[in-house]
Amino acid sequence: MITYPKVSIIILNWNRLKDTIECLESLKKITYSNYEVIIVDNGSEGDDSDILEKKYKDYIKVIRNKENLGFTGGNNIAIKKIFDGGKSNYILLLNNDTVVEPNFLLKLVEIAENNPEVGVIGPKIVLYDQPDKLAHGRGVINWRSGSGIGKEGEGLLECDFVTGCAMLIKKSALEKLDYFFDDDYFTYYEDADLCLRIKDKGFKIIYYSGAKVRHKVGISTGMKEKSSKFIYYYIRNKFLFMHKNANLFQKAFFFSSYLIFGVPRFILRLFFQHKRIKNRELRLYLKAIKDGLAKRGGKLLPDEVESND
Repeated sequence: MITYPKVSIIILNWNRLKDTIECLESLKKITYSNYEVIIVDNGSEGDDSDILEKKYKDYIKVIRNKENLGFTGGNNIAIKKIFDGGKSNYILLLNNDTVVEPNFLLKLVEIAENNPEVGVIGPKIVLYDQPDKLAHGRGVINWRSGSGIGKEGEGLLECDFVTGCAMLIKKSALEKLDYFFDDDYFTYYEDADLCLRIKDKGFKIIYYSGAKVRHKVGISTGMKEKSSKFIYYYIRNKFLFMHKNANLFQKAFFFSSYLIFGVPRFILRLFFQHKRIKNRELRLYLKAIKDGLAKRGGKLLPDEVESND
């Protein structure tokens, strides 16, 4: 018989008030009862945090950051507060551009409670407007390309990582780590990195297709439009991730093959997409590679983004 341990749900908000409200409304319908919701406003330009606090009152706790600390920094602050409180057994990271099924959390907690070796478990992520199509499944790392792929799979499956879009983590697993998310990533690849470090501590990373979450893929960072921001963080962090986690052979293969084949392929794709080389995208792409090779992480500064095409 399952107990109902406390779950702290962390949701980051950054200038996406409407999405956050839709996410919260879906959370209010879940069948799991022992949980709290922490909203981290990551330096939104408007008065999002005030609106949310007024609308949801005792349902949420709000953390206000003066600037955008990224996925890593925003979640790290909330996780630290949860640890200081000491009452939660699980931490659920949930993107604000998601809508959850009523029984998703109950299913995840049941599996985690019945399997002591599980450190992290993630649900099936489907497209928001096409719920029959997979957005992210069981995370598998391709060490040749340095990519994390969300593959199809049914049932309960062990994997390399689950996406931070919806990730239930045992507090006992996080307690084994020296730090939570690596702030060098800021956004992208931080979820895979965290899962690998938890896996190294002897825990299993599990994907369960029976629990579902709908996701508006890529809204917060412009991934759908392949924005400059997405290009920079995704490419740079691919290099950071390989530096940190790959073995010597994997690094040698990845770095050489990417520089020889990956760079020309990206430039050609950029040209065919826009019928010209856009200076901003190309400049940030090359900067991403340079920073990645130099192991330079952290936030992309505003003056590094400003550029005329």
